[in-house]
Amino acid sequence: MHPDAPYARTAEVMDVNLTNFQRDVIDVSHQMPVLVDFWAPWCQPCRALAPRLEALAADYAGRVRLARINSDDNPELARRFGVRGIPNVKAFVGGVVVDEFTGVLPDRELRDFMDALLPSPALPAFEQAQAALARGDATAALGLFQGALAIDSGFEPAVLGRVEALIALGRLDDAQSALDALPYEQEDRARIGTLYARIAIAHRQPDDGNGDEDYPARIARNPGDLAARLAFSAALAAREQWEDAMEQALEVVRRDRSFDQDAGRRALLDLFALLGSDDERVRRYRRELAAALNR
Repeated sequence: MHPDAPYARTAEVMDVNLTNFQRDVIDVSHQMPVLVDFWAPWCQPCRALAPRLEALAADYAGRVRLARINSDDNPELARRFGVRGIPNVKAFVGGVVVDEFTGVLPDRELRDFMDALLPSPALPAFEQAQAALARGDATAALGLFQGALAIDSGFEPAVLGRVEALIALGRLDDAQSALDALPYEQEDRARIGTLYARIAIAHRQPDDGNGDEDYPARIARNPGDLAARLAFSAALAAREQWEDAMEQALEVVRRDRSFDQDAGRRALLDLFALLGSDDERVRRYRRELAAALNR
């Protein structure tokens, strides 16, 4: 350890350099969060921050590790991770930097920073809920998601999992209300958009008692039956036959863009949101939709 090191010698603090960085930071971060403090002997704020980080590491022993890197002695690591000012504390989880701060934070903010890295206490209940949903037991999943939220009401994965269970149970209005009540700052905006799209597609499911096997026959008898095409598109989406669902919705746009207040285009946009912009089918049908709208 450097003679000017700001840390005491404790089991909670690792001295890290280029040689042991992979083992003591990257590898360990797959088991628990690792805070890496980039410091230098001449840095007075580093000396102020160090004992407070060390005390936190002791409080969170077994759940978080603290590593110290002398940026003067390890310029390659400092460059690799974009250290421009010190003290710079970077949090590694799963082998990557997930958060960081520069300078000296108040004690409350330091503890909040640490707490944000730790798994929610609701995680075990959430994982049980996910397993129930995966095996098709949406009723059990809903109860487990609600149990997880009773432990940690702000645990976003459980909040969104509960919405998914409500959709699976056909409680679309409840699912919509739960999404509408979310603050905009929720992290997983992409998944929220997907859930909105799933609700919109589920609302289009036919409720007139006809089986979806009637729709091909209706369309064969009358290719201009656009209501049948929209209903068939929704039924196909329910069976995850995405390309066929998009084709039926696109045909509505081709035949009558204004039908049912632009329902064909809206159905396609919901399917695009559900599948995501990286899906090759989405890219292809976006081009097809643009061609249909601009002809």
